[in-house]
Amino acid sequence: MNREHFLEVLATRRYWDVAVIGGGATGLGIAVDAALRGFSVVLFEEFDFCKGTSSRSTKLVHGGVRYLAQGDVFLVMEALKERGILLRNAPHLVKDQTFIIPADRWWEGPFYTIGLKFYDLLAGKWSFGRSVFLRKKLARMALPSVLPGRLKGGILYHDGQFDDTRMGMALAKTAAAHGACLLNYMPVTDFIKDENGKLSGLWAKDSESGKMFEVHARCMINATGVFADSLRKKEDPQAKKMIRPSQGIHIVLDASFLHGTNALMIPRTDDGRVLFAIPWHGKVVVGTTDTPVDQINIEPAALKEEIDFILKTAAGYLVRPPSRNDILAVFAGLRPLAVSEGKEQKTKEISRRHKLELSAGGLITITGGKWTTYRRMAEETLDFAIKNGFLPSRPCITKKIPLHGYMKKPDWTDPLHVYGTEAEPIRELMKKYPNSDRFLHPDFPYTVAEVVWAVREEMARTVEDVLARRTRILFLDAKAALQCAPVVAEIMAAELKKDKTWIDNQIQAFREVASRFVPSK
Repeated sequence: MNREHFLEVLATRRYWDVAVIGGGATGLGIAVDAALRGFSVVLFEEFDFCKGTSSRSTKLVHGGVRYLAQGDVFLVMEALKERGILLRNAPHLVKDQTFIIPADRWWEGPFYTIGLKFYDLLAGKWSFGRSVFLRKKLARMALPSVLPGRLKGGILYHDGQFDDTRMGMALAKTAAAHGACLLNYMPVTDFIKDENGKLSGLWAKDSESGKMFEVHARCMINATGVFADSLRKKEDPQAKKMIRPSQGIHIVLDASFLHGTNALMIPRTDDGRVLFAIPWHGKVVVGTTDTPVDQINIEPAALKEEIDFILKTAAGYLVRPPSRNDILAVFAGLRPLAVSEGKEQKTKEISRRHKLELSAGGLITITGGKWTTYRRMAEETLDFAIKNGFLPSRPCITKKIPLHGYMKKPDWTDPLHVYGTEAEPIRELMKKYPNSDRFLHPDFPYTVAEVVWAVREEMARTVEDVLARRTRILFLDAKAALQCAPVVAEIMAAELKKDKTWIDNQIQAFREVASRFVPSK
């Protein structure tokens, strides 16, 4: 993918079938689906691909055990099927992860076992593996870092794990390979309407050059997540709110807090949610929370009480209770929960189902949902556009289309496995250029070559793009990421032909973002 090439395409082509606004999981999924149906498609993202909610997930591709407890069987069935499709289409990014639910009361073993057997049944042919009850001895062997008193038994079940922004890159490259034009740092500034008040186009601004682009499309789709309401009001000032934002945070700890490969699932916290502690990229991700928020920010900050809540809950289960000093990184994300008009609900009770809306002017908005169901959301969005006469009828074919980089049997011990088949060209890059196999930081396997690759092939434009989303250092260890920033800025400046002022500005900008990933004492 090359941004300069896409800018040239945009400058020479004014009319498109589909214009997607938003470059997160949903928007990228729609771009893939639209391109595969043979539609011309352009996508605009105000920041970087997956900058917002889509990079701040719990890193799970899952059916949702919690939703089963809430009785939302349809959502669970849909998610379990999509989980299986994701594993089939992107086996280099999705893998089976075993979870264990501790049972510290006599009735919890049978209770959770029955529930998870039903979960297995709903998965059907898409199952990742059967759940089993573990007696005390086996449960303690499987979770040696959990307090023995919490493990009178345990229930082992299977779900999926993935790297969210690397999945985003795979989607972007899949869309681009089928003709889509994708642009990051390109906000939509205004809409164009015809004499009947119907949408006919939009104006987009290149944040780097300031150049404006006039774009016309038969179908315009708002896939901006938590920002969907603000875009809807730009198109129609009278639009009513569709979204109730909720913040979820995660903390990242050293792997020593959770020995072994099994993840811990705490089935009921003090606020009635579940809490996960999951091995991920050599660290442990612990979360999440559910805090209603009024202010929507592209860079939300974890609240002190949210961090304290996770630490307190984890301390009630782990042999080694974590403290603030143990936190390597903390990240917060906003969920774009689709609310039902006139219905008062706590955010934890709002369904994770998605919602489609068509405005009087013709803007299609898709919101809600979750990473696991991105493909289904894209399919339904385009079917909705066809049903409403914006596009000619063409079938969805994404169920059996491998995503970019597809590799059937990846080596999960290889740090480059997230690139799939592109790992080999990156290794060739290492051979071609001196010192390009050098690590950015002694504690992480990311190399100079990956920074070069991110700029040349993945449209990385800032130090943050590289350290937060092309690699994951910022999400794994914020202080280590800060140490890498000057080196990454210099490598990028050489590739992008930028000067010393650009380097200094990038380092300062990254420090400001990274400060939110470092918990206050």
